[in-house]
Amino acid sequence: MIVQSAADFGKVAVLMGGRSAERDISLASGEAVLSALIRQGVDASKVDVDLTLCKQLHSSNYDRAFVMLHGRGGEDGEIQGVLQSLAIPYTGSDITGSALSINKTLSKHLWVQQGLPTAVFEQVTKVPDVDGLVSRLGLPLFIKPVNEGSSLGMSKVNSVSELIDAIELAMKFDAEVIAERWIDGEEYTVAVLGQTALPVIKLKTPNEFYDFEAKYQADTTEYLCPCGLNDQDEEYCKKIAIEAFNGLRMKGWG
Repeated sequence: MIVQSAADFGKVAVLMGGRSAERDISLASGEAVLSALIRQGVDASKVDVDLTLCKQLHSSNYDRAFVMLHGRGGEDGEIQGVLQSLAIPYTGSDITGSALSINKTLSKHLWVQQGLPTAVFEQVTKVPDVDGLVSRLGLPLFIKPVNEGSSLGMSKVNSVSELIDAIELAMKFDAEVIAERWIDGEEYTVAVLGQTALPVIKLKTPNEFYDFEAKYQADTTEYLCPCGLNDQDEEYCKKIAIEAFNGLRMKGWG
């Protein structure tokens, strides 16, 4: 479809909210997108996703959906399957790309197979061999829920004594948990739009890592663009971002 005016989008449902642990963030993101679309003249409406979604979409005759759901139900292929079954075009990755990319373990296994650099990792069981885990991965470690975003349930572990508590915290958010070897260094993020990597952004926070507070609540987090890297290093980051994006069969943006 070639869009020549805002009217060409038809009636757009901005899907937000949902039932995941990231509901509040989704509502904030969705409202920002809704306001931007309306400013551009798009006929857009808010849809807070619940069990009546199919009825809402069908009865209101939406032409397409802008997906601003975060986490489970929104980024894992579930809403994508619903929209495909209703034949409603939507933004972002399809079922496959969404299901792969929300799962940190699957994502990292695929990237390893594809030769992409990623921190050494292991999936953690409910009763982990903490000494064995530390001997294989070393310290510090990063403990993360496998299928959550927004840094929810994540912890940096500096000693064996902290490991069980960190795993128990992660398991409050997900039955699957991943342990990663900690990598010291600066943190950068690269957005992908279509097949174009946007300029690299450097993240700076006084927190120990870029956690939920640093992402959404603190006024001390800095986002630096230009990022300060030389041209060669910035192009390398963008190249890896595109390869990681394509390696998970993602579409639209990432």
